[in-house]
Amino acid sequence: MKNIRKVPQITAKTLIIWATFSSFATAQDIPIQQQVNSVVSHLVGVMDTSAQASANPKAPSVRMTTCRVQITDNPTQTISSAYLYQEQALMNSLDKPYRQRLLQIKPSAGDRTVESKSFKPQNPETLIGLCNKPETQRVIPFSNLGESVCSVFLKPTDKGYLGETPPQGCPVNVRGAVKITNSILLHSEGMDTWDRGYDAQGNQVWGAENQSYQYRWVRRGN
Repeated sequence: MKNIRKVPQITAKTLIIWATFSSFATAQDIPIQQQVNSVVSHLVGVMDTSAQASANPKAPSVRMTTCRVQITDNPTQTISSAYLYQEQALMNSLDKPYRQRLLQIKPSAGDRTVESKSFKPQNPETLIGLCNKPETQRVIPFSNLGESVCSVFLKPTDKGYLGETPPQGCPVNVRGAVKITNSILLHSEGMDTWDRGYDAQGNQVWGAENQSYQYRWVRRGN
């Protein structure tokens, strides 16, 4: 019988406890460029929620694939930032991602945190499966970077990196939601996210409820 690895149960309460007791002096001790590089290294690769779905049939089985890309003719490029392409797809339809984003990982204003700024690509259909190509072929023109969607700001903790959207969330128009919020925890097993959408009345219409989406490593680096 195949052994099923037990998925660590990380709740919103745990997230608050970690944030409270983590030493934010640590964030000041680690050079901001080192923090940027660490976040990039942690995101690049393949993760999925298959273990969570095996334990909970109501949980979706999703694969997240992230790789480095080069943005050409980019007037905002700096040596301190990196660009990533990320797509998410259900495990039974990996060639049809339901979410595609370009991420700019960089120091935030004032070098206080690491900002993960997401963009919705102008022509997402041309990017499907991009991470399967050699890195030298992952070249995207600046004109395809698209509009900025949201930013998550990350700080190092003793468990990894903890990130959140701004307190007011980010404006969207997705599946009945006009605002999204997200909390992200990067840790040794992968990543946990609390992605939520809210309608104009402030009611949650989709996203994580009592449990995070638990992405676990399949392969690191890409």
